[in-house]
Amino acid sequence: MTSPEHRRPGPGRRTHRDRRGRGLRGRLVPATVPLARTKAEVFDDLVLDTVETLERRFAKELAGVEFAVEDVPPDLNVYDSDVLEDGEVPLARLLPGRPGRQEVPPRIVLYRRPLEFRAMDREDLADLVHDVIIEQVANLLGVDPDELA
Repeated sequence: MTSPEHRRPGPGRRTHRDRRGRGLRGRLVPATVPLARTKAEVFDDLVLDTVETLERRFAKELAGVEFAVEDVPPDLNVYDSDVLEDGEVPLARLLPGRPGRQEVPPRIVLYRRPLEFRAMDREDLADLVHDVIIEQVANLLGVDPDELA
């Protein structure tokens, strides 16, 4: 058995970062390459792409509308008609604004995890996000989704 003095690094002794043979720790990919982006960041970019396209075409109608992303839907027992569902799972929610003293702008909330779960790959996810946003914006504006797409 070694004494405590032998366990401590002394002058000229070198400690090993890889004490248990697990290899290097830290990022495997530099932060500047696309592979380093998280799923949440990729999802946010897909939402922004669709929203920017819609805002260019419908700037006046979408002025003041907020778009948000949450990981999972809140635990609500009963959903209103403002929720876009797939079976029993909410994918997005439209919260209409409230005019008046405390003006609250309309908000469209997308739920990232349920949408990611339904997509086969990134292209499929992009299409699904686009379709859900189009559907919710059409509900907000009171028009047919085909008119927006």
